[in-house]
Amino acid sequence: MNIKILTPEYVVFDGQVDSVLLPGKSGEFQIFKNHAAIVSALVHGKVKIYTEKVDSAYQKFLTKETEAKSAFSYEIKSGVLEFNNDKGIILCE
Repeated sequence: MNIKILTPEYVVFDGQVDSVLLPGKSGEFQIFKNHAAIVSALVHGKVKIYTEKVDSAYQKFLTKETEAKSAFSYEIKSGVLEFNNDKGIILCE
């Protein structure tokens, strides 16, 4: 599935991922391939993407997580997620 993480200034990430873990208003939730369509508000926390590789253009924005060799994170203040047909857009600040 494809995930884009966008801020007003930057494209933080755009690529294929195995899953994404998000900080929702009611707690963290994870999205995998073939997830139902969803629109959700996001709160302060880490967006974690699980992917085998990150393009070098995006590595300066992402932090490598130690719990899994394929986990990367990006801290947000707030945002919104739209996910449909295995494509997700995260607009955040």
